[in-house]
Amino acid sequence: MEVEVPHRVPIIQGSYYHDILDQPTALAATLANLEASPALVAMLQAGPFKQVVLTGMGSSHHVLQPLHLQLAGRGIASTLMETSELIHYGKGLLEPGTLVVAVSQSGSSAETLRLLDLNRGAVILGVTNTAGSPLAIRSAAHILTMAGAERTVSCKTYVAALVALRWLGDLLCGVDPTATLQELAQAPILVETFLSDLEGKVKLLTQDLDGIRSLFLVGRGTSLASTGTGALIIKEAAHFHAEGMSSAAFRHGPMEMIHPEMFVLVFAGHPATRSLNERLLAEILTHGGKGALCNPPPLPESLRPLMEILHVQAITLALAALKGKEAGAFRWATKITTTE
Repeated sequence: MEVEVPHRVPIIQGSYYHDILDQPTALAATLANLEASPALVAMLQAGPFKQVVLTGMGSSHHVLQPLHLQLAGRGIASTLMETSELIHYGKGLLEPGTLVVAVSQSGSSAETLRLLDLNRGAVILGVTNTAGSPLAIRSAAHILTMAGAERTVSCKTYVAALVALRWLGDLLCGVDPTATLQELAQAPILVETFLSDLEGKVKLLTQDLDGIRSLFLVGRGTSLASTGTGALIIKEAAHFHAEGMSSAAFRHGPMEMIHPEMFVLVFAGHPATRSLNERLLAEILTHGGKGALCNPPPLPESLRPLMEILHVQAITLALAALKGKEAGAFRWATKITTTE
C-alpha cells in the first residue's frame, strides 16, 4: 500500500511502518505490566551495591542514557558500557557487589549470552521484551516489556524500554515511583496524537530533506539517547548515513563539515542547556547549513526522550521515501544478532 506525498515521493507502508503505529499499544501494555516482582524486591533489598553497570547493544545501549543520568543526579556512580566491551575489557566489573542492568530486546543476542556465561557473581537485572529468553531466565530478576513482536528496526521495543527504565530508576534511587507512573501514563495518548498525522509530518520532511547528503543529530543530557538511537535507526531503516553526538562534541570538529547539503537536527532538551542548543543551531544556519530544532511541547523530563525519538522515526520514513525504498526492510541484518 502506498500513500502519495508531494511530487514523486511515495511512502511504502511495510512492517516497520506498522510497528511505529503500534507504539501506543506497546506503551500501554508495558505500563500496565510494571510491577516490582518478589525477585526484584529481594534484589533491591540485598543492596546497596558497590557499583552499578548499565549495558546493552545498539538502541538497547543508548536507551540506558537517561537512567545513567538519573543515577548520577542522585550521587549513584554507574558505568555505561556496551556489552561487547564489557565482556572483553570490563570483566573485572562482573564481581560480587556489582549490579548489572542488562538490556536486550531479544534476551538472546550473542553478547548477552556471553555476559551471562562470564558473570563472576554480579547481580544481573535483565530488561527484555522476550519472556523465556536466556536473559529473563538467568537474571536474578527481570523486567519484561510488553511491546509484542517487532519485525525489523527497533521502535516500539525502544519506547517500551524507555518507560520501564524510567520506572526502574526510581526504584534504584529509593524514590516512590507513583509520581513517575502518573507522568508516564500520558505516554500512550501523547504518542497516538503524534502518530495521528504521521503521513503529513513525513510529507513535510521529504521537502526539507530532499537533496541532503549528510545528517547529524545532536543534543545534551537525556537527549543523548535520541541522538544515539536516532542515528542508528536512520542508518538501519533508511540506509542513509547519520551521526549522533552531543551538541558540545559537534563544536569540536564536525562544525567544519557545515555545508548546504548537510542537515543537523538539534534536540532542544532540558531548559538548563536549551539556550546552548538553540545558539548552536543559529550558528549552523548562519554558516550555510540546514537544520531544525526538535522541541516537543513542555513535558515532564521522563517523557522527553520518548517524544524526541518519534521525530526521528518520521525522518527515517521520509529518507526512505525519497529513495523509493521501504523503510526498515533489512538486506543483510537480522532482528537478533547471533554473532559477535
